[in-house]
Amino acid sequence: MAVADVETNTPTPAKVNLLGLPEAKLVAFFESMGEKRFRAAQVLKWIHQLGVDDFDEMTNISKALRDKLKQQCEIVAPEVLQQLDSVDGTRKFLIRVTGGSVVETVFIPEGERGTLCVSSQVGCSLDCSFCATGKQGFNRDLTAAEIIGQVWIAAKSFGQLTAGGPRKVTNVVMMGMGEPLMNFDNVVDSMNLMMHDNAYGISKRRVTLSTSGVVPQLDRLGEFTDACLAISLHAPNDALRNELVPINRKYPIAMLLDSAKRYIDGLPDTHRKITIEYTLIDHVNDRPEHARELAELLRDVPVKINLIPFNPFNLSNYKRVSNNALRRFQDILMQEGFITTVRTTRGDDIDAACGQLAGTVNDLTKRSERYRANFVKDEPVTIISQ
Repeated sequence: MAVADVETNTPTPAKVNLLGLPEAKLVAFFESMGEKRFRAAQVLKWIHQLGVDDFDEMTNISKALRDKLKQQCEIVAPEVLQQLDSVDGTRKFLIRVTGGSVVETVFIPEGERGTLCVSSQVGCSLDCSFCATGKQGFNRDLTAAEIIGQVWIAAKSFGQLTAGGPRKVTNVVMMGMGEPLMNFDNVVDSMNLMMHDNAYGISKRRVTLSTSGVVPQLDRLGEFTDACLAISLHAPNDALRNELVPINRKYPIAMLLDSAKRYIDGLPDTHRKITIEYTLIDHVNDRPEHARELAELLRDVPVKINLIPFNPFNLSNYKRVSNNALRRFQDILMQEGFITTVRTTRGDDIDAACGQLAGTVNDLTKRSERYRANFVKDEPVTIISQ
């Protein structure tokens, strides 16, 4: 937003936040200033490899250009309100974005791997019945600076953006608050920064976009990135998925899987698989017949399956799957020949487990108000059984 100059009463142009610009846009920006293309690579390294947000510290750039950048640009990440550390090493950041809403970002360590779960929207517009974020309603899309800023913040917190610092963030999943494909351009720009050699240099096999099934945008995705793909499926048939994942009513399972296969088939890496995410909810979608139906559904699709025990949260009366039902479900899928893993619940003591991210959303949809009213009246969210 432009700010009025007090003396002339004319708007002062807003500064360009370089944090969210991928290389192509940064090159175009420098060329528009009459500068050489290589300046983009220099600035990318300063920002994303060294964590610098002060142009005066960019010592391989002339003072004249640094002064020009200070006048026209800024490097601003969103504000960290709180950092919460779990007993299991999980770290959650509460991050305030423009407008006052708070989003959540979670770092999950596991051996040599450190996975950062990144949010793409303030709240979520899709309202999946088992997800805390959906109950918070929806405010807006995050900007590219606010998305990549989560990676920047996490990496800085571990000393990663210093010379010789440890490489803690090795994987990124677009699986936090929001539906990534509903914020297509900003998510693509951010993922390209994550994978760029002059930025974070994360392998394309270690950056994953998880979608509930926005098929038209998934059909476009292969034109802009070759990141890994995860499908938030959670049901083996349309009747059940319509209740759990409402967007399925618009883009049913067959349409979604066809789109996902087209994306995978278009990648140069012919060994890539789609990750199928399946949240197991007690007496909802965890029966042996569901497992057998899922196996039949995915028979000819190149997939690996990740089973996720439901993590309880306020405003939901769903229950966590029993260990017996979880193992039985996994055994059936493995007997059918599928690579099937179980996601270990991490960070639940700080509400950082899968499905628990809620943040604080200035809800424009009034959805959160309705859910709270129903819950207080002792009219719980319907539990679907099949």
